[in-house]
Amino acid sequence: MTKKSRLTESSVTPEEIFYQRRKVLQALGLTAAALTLPISAQAELFSWLKGSEKPTAPSGKPLDFTKPAAYHADLPLTPEDKVTGYNNFYEFGLDKADPAANSGSLKTEGWQIHISGEVAKPITLNIDDLIKRFALEERIYRLRCVEAWSMVIPWIGFELGKLIKFAEPTSKARYVAFHTLYDPEQMPGQANRFTGGGLEYPYVEGLRMDEAMNPLTLLTVGVYGKTLPNQNGAPVRLITPWKYGFKSIKSIVEIRLTEQQPPTTWNLSAPNEYGFYANVNPQVDHPRWSQATERVIGSGGILDVKRQPTLLFNGYADRVASMYSGLDLRSNF
Repeated sequence: MTKKSRLTESSVTPEEIFYQRRKVLQALGLTAAALTLPISAQAELFSWLKGSEKPTAPSGKPLDFTKPAAYHADLPLTPEDKVTGYNNFYEFGLDKADPAANSGSLKTEGWQIHISGEVAKPITLNIDDLIKRFALEERIYRLRCVEAWSMVIPWIGFELGKLIKFAEPTSKARYVAFHTLYDPEQMPGQANRFTGGGLEYPYVEGLRMDEAMNPLTLLTVGVYGKTLPNQNGAPVRLITPWKYGFKSIKSIVEIRLTEQQPPTTWNLSAPNEYGFYANVNPQVDHPRWSQATERVIGSGGILDVKRQPTLLFNGYADRVASMYSGLDLRSNF
C-alpha cells in the first residue's frame, strides 16, 4: 500500500516567485487564451490587467483615537507597506497586489451601513456618524490568514458589541450576518468569475451572537493612524483576531441580526475546507496544507522568511476559549 502524499506549509511557493510566475503566465498563456475571446471581452480583460492605468485609491485621513494599554501588546508591527500592499480582496483581483492596484474605483464618501433584523431599533448610519458616535481605539492585533501567513497590525475602531447594543437586539437574535457592498462597477471582480475567484457575491459572513459581543471583536475604520485604504476594506470592516482572516469581512454595508445561522461565502464555496467558525487552530489542518506553523510577513525579501508556531485561537485563547467549551473544534472548524 503506497503512503498517501501530503502537502505541508513548507511546500508552499514563496509569494515573490508566485507573482513572477503569474506575470509570465499572464504574458503567455493568458494572453493566448484571451485572443479567443470577443473583441469587447479582450478589451475588458486587458484593461483589468493594466492596473497601473486605473485610478489610485485616496490616501487615508488622520483619525482621533486612544491607545488602551490592554490592547497594545509588545509585538513587532508589520511594515505599513506590507499591510496595504499584500491583501486578499477578490472583488479587486486574485493576486495579493491587485487590491492596491485596482481598488481606486471604490467610492467611500457618504458610505452607509444598515443595522436591521432582530433589533428593536433598526438604524442607518453613514460612516461619519459612525466614527463620531463611537469613540475609537487603536488595538494591536495578530492577523492569521488561512493560507498560513501572519501579520501584526494596529487597527483603529470600536467594539462591535457597542453598535449591536445601540440597536437593541431582541431575544431572538442568536447570530449576526454581514454583507459587503455589491456593486460590480466599483468592484470589478464581482462581475467577472475569472478575476473574482469564482465566488458568489456579495461577500457574506457571520458570527454567533456571543462572538459578535466579545470585547475583541472590532468594527474597524482605520489602520496605522489613518482611515482604511480601499484595499484594506474601506471604509469599515470587521476584525476577529482569533479567527482566520477571511472572517474579517471588508467594506460592510449591512449588519443583520438573525435567529438562524447565516450563510458565509467561503463555506458556501468549499464547505469541506472553510467552516463557519474558522477559529485559528494548529491542530486542525486545512485539507491541502498544515496549519501548525505560519510564515510571518515582515520587511525582508524572498531569502528572509521567518516561520513560527501557530497559536491556538491565534494567541487569544484566554479571552475566547470559554465560548467554545464542550464544542468539538475539529468537526466545528
